Amino acid sequence: MSDRKYFGTDGIRGKVGENLINPEFVMKLGWAAGKVLAGSGTNKVIIGKDTRISGYMLESALESGLSAAGINIGLLGPMPTPAIAYLTKTFRSEAGIVISASHNPYYDNGIKFFSADGTKLDDDIELAIEAEMDKPMQCVASDKLGKAVRIADAAGRYIEFCKGNFPSNLSLKGLKIVVDCAHGATYHIAPNVLSELGAEVIEIGTEPDGLNINRKVGATSMKAIVDSVIKNKADLGFALDGDGDRIMLVDHHGNVIDGDQIVYIIARDALKSGKLNGGVVGTVMSNLGLEVALSTLGVPFERSKVGDRYVLELLRQKGWSIGGEGSGHVLNLDAASTGDGIVAGLQVLAAMINANMTLNELSRGMTKFPQTLINVRFNEGDTPLSAEAVNNSVLEAEAALGERGRVLLRKSGTEPLIRVMVEANDAADSRKWAEHIADAVRKATGQ
Repeated sequence: MSDRKYFGTDGIRGKVGENLINPEFVMKLGWAAGKVLAGSGTNKVIIGKDTRISGYMLESALESGLSAAGINIGLLGPMPTPAIAYLTKTFRSEAGIVISASHNPYYDNGIKFFSADGTKLDDDIELAIEAEMDKPMQCVASDKLGKAVRIADAAGRYIEFCKGNFPSNLSLKGLKIVVDCAHGATYHIAPNVLSELGAEVIEIGTEPDGLNINRKVGATSMKAIVDSVIKNKADLGFALDGDGDRIMLVDHHGNVIDGDQIVYIIARDALKSGKLNGGVVGTVMSNLGLEVALSTLGVPFERSKVGDRYVLELLRQKGWSIGGEGSGHVLNLDAASTGDGIVAGLQVLAAMINANMTLNELSRGMTKFPQTLINVRFNEGDTPLSAEAVNNSVLEAEAALGERGRVLLRKSGTEPLIRVMVEANDAADSRKWAEHIADAVRKATGQ
């Protein structure tokens, strides 16, 4: 991604009103994307957004730019990111555009694109859009301007898609489920999906006001749903993030079930039913417990770089279907073309019913290794990862831990930080060796 000016691993993202996320830039982006897409023969794009107040402004800017390039626009309103991926295919659009900053606070926002088949744009198309951004913006003739229409039945279509990923011979009747939508894009989707499948639904995080997305609710702030599950004596809880591509679960005891555990549950159920396609992809940050548990089942496991984009790339390379991250990005390409929190949650529910087990019982097959993560700040120009003392500290830790643990050092992609991560079957060992390596990194940076 180093040759990019604007696109990161998950589209273009930033603080509203600064740098890239402002009306002028986004209008130009819409025009540039329209020029590239029109060059590919398309004239139809759909736009969806989450519930941030800035979505109104950015939607209008994109609409103007696309129209100036001669592209017709379908406006979906607030919709989850995976819904836009699905609806791009359903409406036979050549591209889908999402206005969202996912799990970030309301004052951030972003733009990301999906191709006609519901996957993220190829690198060459993103680079072509960036190249157009450097050219003067021009408007097509008046009779060639794009038109915009609002699509009224988008939510209903996506609800039916989600329900279609739950076995028709099963029902959620008798289950009490707390659903936390993070005041985000799933607020009018997830509760309806679960209630229409028969569950008793308790809603939290379903009152967006444009400013409260992800605020003390959702997959990145689990206290609210844990408290609600215990208070209401619910069977489990669904916690989605602001744009609905992440999910974390809560069992009836209030234990958080993260993305690694969800991937394990889905993969094991697919294996038992004879539907597992190959192996499973995680990332370098996936818990060692996932790798060990899958190995016990005889399921191959591979690690990608951090980011659902890279998980997807490796799944395609291997020809596999299931993968994800501990943060709650869960992919099953047999069900959806991108990470989909609601669909992943439904697959766990199906596994529970098929096995006649609670979520707590179902998650016991994987034991998470204690993990210690320490961030060490470094100065520009420093290269602590190449320091001999740092490399020696890593070798010491690896020799001491053997197969009982794992060490990972990596630079943050967004901040001047070295992330030191150590996993071990013993929490004290995890902390001890993480501190040992972090101390070596600090000394290498003169701290």
